Amino acid sequence: MTIEQGAANRSAGAEDFIRVESAEMVFETKKGRFHALRDINLSITQGEFVSLIGHSGCGKSTLLNLIAGLLKPSGGVLLCDRREIAAPGPERAVVFQNHSLLPWLTCAENVHLAVERVFSATETKAQLKSRTEAALELVGMAHALTKRPHEISGGMKQRVGIARALAMEPKVLLMDEPFGALDALTRARLQDELLKIVARTRSTVVMVTHDVDEAVLLSDRVVMMTNGPAATIGQIMDVPLARPRERVALAEDRAYVHCRKEVLDFLYTRQGHVEKAAA
Repeated sequence: MTIEQGAANRSAGAEDFIRVESAEMVFETKKGRFHALRDINLSITQGEFVSLIGHSGCGKSTLLNLIAGLLKPSGGVLLCDRREIAAPGPERAVVFQNHSLLPWLTCAENVHLAVERVFSATETKAQLKSRTEAALELVGMAHALTKRPHEISGGMKQRVGIARALAMEPKVLLMDEPFGALDALTRARLQDELLKIVARTRSTVVMVTHDVDEAVLLSDRVVMMTNGPAATIGQIMDVPLARPRERVALAEDRAYVHCRKEVLDFLYTRQGHVEKAAA
């Protein structure tokens, strides 16, 4: 499916919430200019879950950082809710592969930092505390309010990182391989939890992943990136699977299998020369 077909298949009348228009990203390095991204055009509607997938070095995280406002594009423009993205903002929360929790603070204190930053000017201390506890309860970590990061597992730390992001009530949740460092069982459990959280919060989500099954299971659309340098969007695929989604039920679902095969074909047939060259 082409970019144009993917856009046409989205809900009629749906308004673009995130727009990336002709974005370019060039880094100045000691070895000279490195052209990371070229001619990136992408539209995402409110409440949509979009995954970015591709081989290492294809600029997935760079594109996510542009949407987060952590990088400024060398060319083109990015918009969120009709406003140009020029810097980080509380309406765009980021969850990294590394949970980035402050080790000397409890789980509640780590989340409270984000809550205080966004809402301290308009809410009481009691309201801030309530927001903090509600966010931790949403990700199943209400029992760990007073625990510090070293006292909980890797999966639990990642839950707290997600809670911290959600506590800010962001319009957009940006996730950079949030489950990449976890074991397979913990990863599967958190993927299932994320499905439930997104259903409840109706968040707009953009997630970077290397995992084909993760992309198909979680997403409304999968954005496939060509190999770098000067990577661009090679294909956008709609995922026509009804929600809620059940992992076991989807294992033999024809639409799921077809989507999975289409992503694998793009990555390992059409864009597979990078892997072959490294062999």
